[in-house]
Parts: sequence; C-alpha cells; structure tokens
Amino acid sequence: MHKINENNTAMKRYIIIALCSVLLIPMSAQEVNRNAQKTEKKEAVKSHLKQHFKPYGFVRNFFTFDSRESMSGTGDLSNYQPYDEAWNMTPEEAAATGLPREDLNARSTFRFLSLTTRLGLDIVGYKWRNTEFGAKIEADFYTGLSTKVSHPVSGVAQFRLRQAYLTLGWDSLPMLNGKDYARVDLLIGQAWHPMAADYSDVLSIASGAPFGPFNRSPQVKMDARLGKYVTLTGALLWQMQYCSVGPSPTGASIQAADFIMYSKTPEAYLGLSVHTNGFLLRAGADVLSIKPRQIGRTVPMPGDTISVSVKDRITTASPFLYLQYKKGEFSIKAKTIFSEAGEHMNLNSGYGVKAKNADGSWEYTPLRASSSWLSIVYGGKIGAQEDKHPQKLQGILFAGYIENLGTKEAFYDGDHDGHPDDLYTPRANNMNRMWRLSPTLLYTVGKFQLGLEYEITSVQYGQFGSTNLYGIAKTNLHWVTNHRVQLMTKYNF
Repeated sequence: MHKINENNTAMKRYIIIALCSVLLIPMSAQEVNRNAQKTEKKEAVKSHLKQHFKPYGFVRNFFTFDSRESMSGTGDLSNYQPYDEAWNMTPEEAAATGLPREDLNARSTFRFLSLTTRLGLDIVGYKWRNTEFGAKIEADFYTGLSTKVSHPVSGVAQFRLRQAYLTLGWDSLPMLNGKDYARVDLLIGQAWHPMAADYSDVLSIASGAPFGPFNRSPQVKMDARLGKYVTLTGALLWQMQYCSVGPSPTGASIQAADFIMYSKTPEAYLGLSVHTNGFLLRAGADVLSIKPRQIGRTVPMPGDTISVSVKDRITTASPFLYLQYKKGEFSIKAKTIFSEAGEHMNLNSGYGVKAKNADGSWEYTPLRASSSWLSIVYGGKIGAQEDKHPQKLQGILFAGYIENLGTKEAFYDGDHDGHPDDLYTPRANNMNRMWRLSPTLLYTVGKFQLGLEYEITSVQYGQFGSTNLYGIAKTNLHWVTNHRVQLMTKYNF
C-alpha cells in the first residue's frame, strides 16, 4: 500500500512537470518572437535614421596673430581691413614736447579660439509621388568672446543659427524641345545668398570678404536645371543677420533690418549658370530697394518745423560674374562684382544723401565699388594610401582687390565745405582701394586638418574727413598694412 502511494506521488510529479513544459514552450516561443520583433523594429528605426538623417559638423580652433589693429568680427577671426593711422600727436607737437610720435593702431595682437565649431543635420530621401522633400538645419558657436577691451564681451559664446531651410524638388520634367529634361528645386528658409554661394578657398572664416559677398539670408529660391548644361536661378530675399546701413534717430550710421522692413520690398536676384567639362560660368544681378527714413521734418514757416511721414527710397543693382575650372588636383576660381550699396553682403559700400526737399523727403545716391578675387588650389594624396587615414597636402593662393568708384551723382553739401553732410557706411569712408594676398598650406589626414595661412592686407586711406562730394578721399593718401598669421586645427565628423 505504501509503495502504491509513492508511485501515485511520482506519477503526479511527472504529470505536473509535463503540463508545465507544455505551457512554458508556447510562452517561451512568444517571448522569442517579441524579442525578435523588438530587434527588427530597432534595426528598422536605425536604418531609417541612417538613410534619411545625415548629421555632420566639426571642431575647429584658430590661433591668430595680427601685426596691427584691424576691423574684424566673430571674435576678431573674420578679418576685413586694418584700421587707418591714429597718431597721438602732430609732428610739430612731437618736436615741441620731445615725446615719440606714435600710431596708436600699430599694435600687434594674438588670440586663439574655438568659435565657429559647428553642428548640422541634413534630412534627405523623402518623396511623395513626384515631389522630393529635404531640409537642413545648421548652427555654430559665434561671438561673445574677444581679446579686446574695446569689444564688449559676455564671456560665453553664443550658439547661433546659420542655415535652416526646406527643399522641394521635381526631376525629369519634359522640356519644349522634347529631347532634354529639366529639374526644378525650390528652397525656402535661411540659406546662403546666391551672390555669396561661390566662395573662395581660404582658411579664414571671412571666406574672402570683403573682396567677395558674404551673406546668409531668409529667402525663397528656385533653381531650374534646363537640360545638361544650363541652370536658371531666381530668388526673393529678406534681411536678418546681414543688414543694410542707414541713419539712426541720432543721425549716425547703423545696420538694421528696419530699412527693408518699411520698404515692404524683398531683395531680388536673377542668375544664369553654364557648366560643362569642369568649367562653370555664372552671371547674375541683385536688386535691392530700401527706405532709409520713415519720418522727416519740413519747415512750413520760418522758425517752425513739423514732423511728417516721408517716402524716402533708394534702389540699387549689383551685377557679378563668376568663373571656375576644376581638373584633377587643380582648381581655379575667380569672381568680380560691381556693387551699389552692397554693405548688406559684407562689401565695402554704403550710400548718402544727394538732395533734401522742402517736403521733408531726401534723395540718395549709392557708393559704387569694384570687388574681385582669384583663388587657386593645387594638391592631392601623399604618402602611403593603404591605411584608413589617407593623407593630402594642398597649396592655396588667394588674391583680392577692391576699388572705391565713388558715386555717380554728387552728395548733398548743405554747409558748403566740399564734403558730404550725410554719408552712411559701416566701414571707413576715407578708403580708396585695398588689396590682399594670402598663401596657405592645408594638410589633411582622414578627418583631421591642419592649416597655416599668411594674409597680408593693405589699404589706401585718405585724410579722415577729406572725402569729396563723390565719395573719394583726395588728400594725404597713404597705405596701411596688416600682416596676419593663422594656424587652424579642425576635426570633421
């Protein structure tokens, strides 16, 4: 009897184990399936992100020496031109006092900064029917840090928006000739100005400005590629970071978006590009119409003045021509611009008053300038290329020249002293011409880059305050030169 009970107990144990096994096997299979589904979903998400989202950027450092004080921006890394002489006394005063006569702007400086370190994201590969969609957002660290007491500093670099736009594209559109096909791309948002899109090969973050345009602006731009060789570009633009100059309430020159805001007229661009066999030819023109003032003053009776609304406006046009040729390890680029009031593109320019009317309105005439640059690059792979870090050494030469052409019509001279009464420009108004020469060596190892650049910039100034009624300085002409040596380290990712 006891043995029978033991057998019954063992039998029950086996039955329980068997039942548990039967129940657990489907549960284990379900768990495996769930884990497999999770893994598959994660891989699908990773694949989607990798296919459509392309992050990029770099960490960049500049070590910069200047031989004299210079007009510059972005932590003094974006070099424009050396300041004019600032003598502490006249030769007669120096002779009388026995003290040395000094140019107070002839002081050298040194700095090193990580500004313009960048982060960006390209969004690509989305399509609905025949429409392709894309987007870009790009930002970097900017200003807030300086080595000069004369420049207010926050002590913390700002993180600023560079580009943010969406794109729509339509490919394989039939053309009228029935043989070729067109592609149309539409860009909406903050991006490079079409006049500034072709920039030179230099290490400097100014990209050759002020010898060439430098501007990113809100815009609606269309590129229509008509067949294999021709692209037509049209754009309407607004102003944000890079603005026109004009009078402040105190009468001083300021740069602000107010002048285009009150004009209610977008800046307009039209350009044509021809590209074939390594050659690129681009020509275009930019038209800008702004309102420098909204309120003026009229004198209805002697000794009485009344504030009135005015419709002041100045409209300017700036054409340009760009040439480029690339073959193998060699490339050459050249650009020339005839600018009218092109200061919103970081060009040496501005405008002034040519007439003041009895109704309180003013009339204006733009400063004109010819700005040109040439950029040559040669170099390729060096050393052993079998490893994972290919090497490349490049030699770069940049040359630029600016000529102040003055104005077509004379400025207003209310006090009859032979000099303009109201001249608006963000740079020195006594500059006649400027040139720059900049040789560079750039060494690349994989994603790491090391560059050394020497930049000599020389400006011909006239006597301050001696600008004639056509915007040209005529007296005490002299040259001022700055030597800049810059070392750059950069890691791209």
